Amino acid sequence: MSEVPPRRKAPPPSPAPVGESALPSAVAAGVDPRVIAAWCEWLDALATDAEAALAAAMAYKALDASARDLWLSALEHDAERVNVPRVALYAPLLAVEAEPSRRARITAAIGSLDGQVTPGATLRALSGVARDGSRIATIVSPLYLEFVQVLACGYRLGEGFEWVRHDPIVQADAAPRPGDELFGVGLEATALSPLVDELALVVLAHRRGGREYPEALLMFADLFDPEYSAGPAASSP
Repeated sequence: MSEVPPRRKAPPPSPAPVGESALPSAVAAGVDPRVIAAWCEWLDALATDAEAALAAAMAYKALDASARDLWLSALEHDAERVNVPRVALYAPLLAVEAEPSRRARITAAIGSLDGQVTPGATLRALSGVARDGSRIATIVSPLYLEFVQVLACGYRLGEGFEWVRHDPIVQADAAPRPGDELFGVGLEATALSPLVDELALVVLAHRRGGREYPEALLMFADLFDPEYSAGPAASSP
């Protein structure tokens, strides 16, 4: 009786030629390559289109934890297939992610920022007073490339916030500037540190009134740390 030859192992897949990317695993799973091409084209737009970047942030924010992890895994897989800085792919997600381990994962994926993608501007503040005595404040914080985030709020001293809004991604040239109006209130440039101190007191009054911390303030919570004014960042821009 003849011997049965040992089963041969399948040979390892041949590596893609230098300079040529291997097809993503999604193709092997049966995903139409045109879908992947459209996905990569959309990722490319995140570097220049504020609406696309904001849509990414809002879509990501609406996902549960497992879906967010899948999104990050997809980016890790496809980041090399697009021609934009990694910060453009990940910063919209970082702008709305509050979970520490996921924020650390995103930050690690972004890596170090060079001068071409690191914003050179500093935070700037604007404020105004309405006829009824209520106040409006905005803080514009550079993000990356030509994008900023904007915190805007209406409040009364000693009472708390009437409303708070956080726009996580805004085209820099569309952000509030001195002379603009917000809800009919004219905005003027103001020193950042005194405004932050004032808002910190409003936060305390808001909490003492038994109201929840406004969610929109979470991404700027570090500004209202008691040690903020004592540090070098307290100097006005």
